Amino acid sequence: MPTPPDMTTHPDTALLDALQHQVAVFARRAEQSRLGGVGQARNSMDRAAYLLLNRLDQEGPMGVKALACGMGIDSSTVTRQVAPLVDSGLVSRATHPEDGRAVVLELSERGRTRLEEVRASRRALMALVTEGWSEDDRDAFCALLTRFNTSLATLTTSLSPAGPAS
Repeated sequence: MPTPPDMTTHPDTALLDALQHQVAVFARRAEQSRLGGVGQARNSMDRAAYLLLNRLDQEGPMGVKALACGMGIDSSTVTRQVAPLVDSGLVSRATHPEDGRAVVLELSERGRTRLEEVRASRRALMALVTEGWSEDDRDAFCALLTRFNTSLATLTTSLSPAGPAS
């Protein structure tokens, strides 16, 4: 487990204070707006559903355990979050062809269509938010935010008493 640096003598204390403050403001604003997009699809899909559907779209059909592992959450959480997606026809559930006890989750055609509606709405929101930004600024922000999220996920996993989520 990594040990935190001694912040009393850290040369970047002011910068780190500003960074943690901006992350907190970002988290609040993201939650307030739910970063749900614009237009008719605005706020029409919660974060958990969006992330699950997006993962299934990018990686294809998979079992609950693989989906949970890939998202860094518990299998029981995936099961609970995917149930309404199955009920609404956005995800199909099938028996694993090699293990009749296991379940395979797959994005349905309806789910794919719905996900693209939400993505288009969220793209429009990102275009509005970054309207005055150069393409280089957007690229740099996306790269840094991706790096930040990756570092945070790695740290979170290493600090978890049980290790990676099952």
